[in-house]
Amino acid sequence: MNNEVSVIIPNYNNVSLLKELLLSLDNSKTDFDIIIIDNNSQDNSVEFIKENYPQINLIVNDENMGFAHAVNQGIVAATAHYVFLLNNDTVICEDTVDELLKTIKSNPKIFSVSSKMIQYNNQNLIDDAGDEYNLLGWSKKRGNNKSVSKFTEDSEVFSACAGAALYKKEYFDEIGLFDEMFESYVEDMDLSYRARIYGYICYYCANSIVYHHGSATTGSRYNPFKVRISARNNMYLIYKNMPIWMLIINAIFIILGIVIKYLFFYRKGYHTYYLEGIKEAIRSRKKLKKTPMVSYRNLLKIEWLMIKNTFNYIF
Repeated sequence: MNNEVSVIIPNYNNVSLLKELLLSLDNSKTDFDIIIIDNNSQDNSVEFIKENYPQINLIVNDENMGFAHAVNQGIVAATAHYVFLLNNDTVICEDTVDELLKTIKSNPKIFSVSSKMIQYNNQNLIDDAGDEYNLLGWSKKRGNNKSVSKFTEDSEVFSACAGAALYKKEYFDEIGLFDEMFESYVEDMDLSYRARIYGYICYYCANSIVYHHGSATTGSRYNPFKVRISARNNMYLIYKNMPIWMLIINAIFIILGIVIKYLFFYRKGYHTYYLEGIKEAIRSRKKLKKTPMVSYRNLLKIEWLMIKNTFNYIF
C-alpha cells in the first residue's frame, strides 16, 4: 500500500545538515516515502544515503540543474497523493507532516500549505510564515524576524515557501510543474501565481513547525548569483503571468519596485548583478511559456491581493 505523502528533498552538498534532516524524518509520526534528488554533490552525500538509507529513492544527477529541475524529478517519481518539499537544511518535528495534512484536507481548493519556518540558530524568531507578493513585483517572507509567538493562526497566503511545503500532487497536472527556466529562487511564487490563476489557493499552517538554517546551499543572504538570478526570475514571473491589461495597470509600481531595488543593491555593491539579471530576463523572455488566462475573475482576485499586500508592506 502506497503512503499518503512523498517527501522530496533536493540535495547539493552539506551532508551534515542532510543527516540531521533525515534523523528528524525518522522521528516523524507520519508514514511517508522519501525521494532525494542529488544535484551532483561534491561531498559524500550520495555514499551516506546509499549506506545508511537504502530504502530512500535516490536520484543522482550528473550536473546541478537547479532547484526547480530537481524538485520536478521528485514530483514525477512520487506515487503519493501529496508531496512534501523540504530543503536539505531543514529539521522537522514529529507532527509537522500531520498538521500539514489536516490543513490541506480542510478545503479542496487548497493547492499548497506552507509550514511555520523558524530560524534554526535563533529559535525565538520566525524565518517564514508563508510568502506574499505585491504590486512592486516583490516577494516577501511573511513574519521574517518576528517573534515565534506571532502568526499562531492558520491563514491564506499568496504563496507557500517551497523550502517546507505540502502540495496536492494531482493539481500539478493542471497547473504545470515548477518552471525550470527559473532554476532556483522565485520558482515557488511563480507556481503559486499560476495556481491562483486556475482558482486554487495557498495556505499557512501555524502548527506545522520546521527549523531552517537558511542559505546553507548558496552561502549567504546576498551574493552575485542570488542577486542576478532573483532579479531575472522576478521579471520572468511578471512576463509569464500578467496579461497586458494587468501590466498596464501595474507598470508604474513595477518600475518603481525595480528602481528601489537597484538603489538598494547599489548601496550594497551588487547593482551590476541586479541589472544583469534584468537584462537576461529581457533577452530570454520569449522562451518562457505564458500562463493561460483561464479566468478573468481569478486575475481580479490576484490584483486585489497584490493591492492589499502593497498596503500592508508600506504601513
